[in-house]
Amino acid sequence: MQHHPLPFPADALDVERVTEVFKALSDPTRLQLMVLLMRGETKVSTLVDHLQQPQSTVSRHLTLLRTAHLVQTRREATSVYYRLADSHVAELLTQAFSHAQHERLGLPDHAAHDATIGRVH
Repeated sequence: MQHHPLPFPADALDVERVTEVFKALSDPTRLQLMVLLMRGETKVSTLVDHLQQPQSTVSRHLTLLRTAHLVQTRREATSVYYRLADSHVAELLTQAFSHAQHERLGLPDHAAHDATIGRVH
């Protein structure tokens, strides 16, 4: 994954956009939807089945994620399919869940661990 340089101070428009992204991801149902979409493009009815929530609730959350440009849609006949907007969104989710897992399990930071591998004791 290509990383883009982060200027300091951060651009005001970028700060606003990142704030929108984190607001959109700040709901457990929306996060579960995003995790399901990390597996690939998925039909709305499948998302409803997985989440066991009313279709109207799932659709409302998907609309918010689409408005935040975190997911994209494709219509096929009467079905609507959702997918993550791009690889940056998938990486953001992966890193957030990796961070949570490290915290929960008390695992060391990868950078600290990687730095000790090259040392001779």
